[in-house]
Amino acid sequence: MKRLLVIAAMLAAAPAVAQPYPDYGRPSYGGRHDQDAARDAVRGGRQVPLSQVIANIAARTPGRQLNTTQGDAGGRPAYFVQWQTNDGRVIIFVVDAQSGQIISRQGG
Repeated sequence: MKRLLVIAAMLAAAPAVAQPYPDYGRPSYGGRHDQDAARDAVRGGRQVPLSQVIANIAARTPGRQLNTTQGDAGGRPAYFVQWQTNDGRVIIFVVDAQSGQIISRQGG
């Protein structure tokens, strides 16, 4: 019983609110705000859907999507798609979010 009281006292003394995760100065790609902004842009016709971008890449380069973030390339909104080919190579595709065209690729 005494042990339970000690545990209860320790839990009561613990901070109730989780501390924010430190970002170490990195850009905040992929956050909730970015997802909402991207969704609004697709609905408004200002950006192509990510599914279309992924299908276009898959048609050209068989493999699978590892990760995608958004940012800008040359002042235009862009998707940065990390892609793994079937033979294990990793390629970063930079895709114009407005047209869906692949701007560049790195790696692979």
